[in-house]
Amino acid sequence: MFAPVESSVPIRARSPWGVHDPYRSMEELGRPFVGFASLPHQIHRKSVKKGFEFTLMVVGESGLGKSTLISSLFLTDLYSGRTLPSASEMIQRTVGISKKTVDIEEKGVRLKLTLVDTPGFGDALDCSESYYPILNYINQQFEQYRIDEVGMHRTQIKDQRVHCCLYFISPYGHGLKPIDVTFMKELQGKVNIVPVIAKADCLTQAELQRKKETIRREIEHYQIKIFQFSDCDSDDDIEWTKQAHDMKNSIPFAVVGSNMVVRIHMRNVRVRAYPWGMVEVENPAHSDLIHLRTMLVRTHMQDLKEKTDEQLYEQYRISRMDTRRPSELFQ
Repeated sequence: MFAPVESSVPIRARSPWGVHDPYRSMEELGRPFVGFASLPHQIHRKSVKKGFEFTLMVVGESGLGKSTLISSLFLTDLYSGRTLPSASEMIQRTVGISKKTVDIEEKGVRLKLTLVDTPGFGDALDCSESYYPILNYINQQFEQYRIDEVGMHRTQIKDQRVHCCLYFISPYGHGLKPIDVTFMKELQGKVNIVPVIAKADCLTQAELQRKKETIRREIEHYQIKIFQFSDCDSDDDIEWTKQAHDMKNSIPFAVVGSNMVVRIHMRNVRVRAYPWGMVEVENPAHSDLIHLRTMLVRTHMQDLKEKTDEQLYEQYRISRMDTRRPSELFQ
C-alpha cells in the first residue's frame, strides 16, 4: 500500500506575476488561500495589454506658453513644425479646434494621448462668445459617445470625450479676467477644469502667493466648480497624504515650461535661462510643473476619466433622454 502524501501547503498553478505573486508569502507561512487576491493583477495585466487613452484640452490666450508646457509635461514635442500667426492674423481669426494624437510608451505601458488645442481663444477684440466653439466640441464628443453606446458595436467604442481641460490664466493682472470667469462658469458642468497660472517666473514668490490666494477667493466667490481632489483615507500612507496635500495647496498650479535641457551636477535639467540665472521648471521651489504632472498622470488620471464618465457624461446623457411616454412617441 502507498502511504498518502501529506502537504501543509495547497498545490496551485504557478503565478505568471513572478515576484509580484500575492500568494508567495502565504505559501511560505502555510496559510490556505482561494485565489481572488490575484484579481488586481489580472486587471493590471489586461489593462497594460490594452493600453490607456486620455484626452487633454488646453485653453488660454496666445503667448502664455501652452505648447511649451505640454511638451514639458509629457517630455515629447507635440508642436514640431508649427508656425505662429502674426498679431493682425490673431485679431481677425476665430476660435478653432486643433486635435493631435501621439502614442507614448513608458516601461511597457502605452498611453494614447489626444491633445485638443483651441487656437484663437481670447485673441479677438470681442471675446464674450469665444467659449461657444469649445463648448460645442465637448458636447459633440458626448453626443458621438452616446450614439456609439446604443449602436451595434459597443465593444469598439472610441472614447474621444475630453477628460481634462487645462485653463491657462495670465500672470499679468491681479486676478481672474471676465473671460476667465465666463469660460469656467459655462464649462464647469461639461469638463474637469484645472486652472494654471502660466509663465509663473514673471512673478516673485510673494506676488505669486498673493495671486494664488486672489484666484482661490474669486473661484469661491463666483461659485466656479473646478476639479476637486478626493480626500485621503485614514489608512493611506504618510507619503501619499503629503503628496495629496501639496497638490491641493498648489491650485491654481503656477507653472513654467521649457524645451531647453542642460547638464547640471551629472543630470539633465529642463531650464529657462535668463541673464540673472536659470529657472528649473521641474524644481518644486521654482514651478508647480511636477505637482501638475503628478496629478495628471501618476495619481488622478483615472479619477479624471471616471468623473467624466460617471458624472459629466451621465448628466449630458440624462439631459438628452426623451422624457415622453412610449405611447406619445408615435403620435
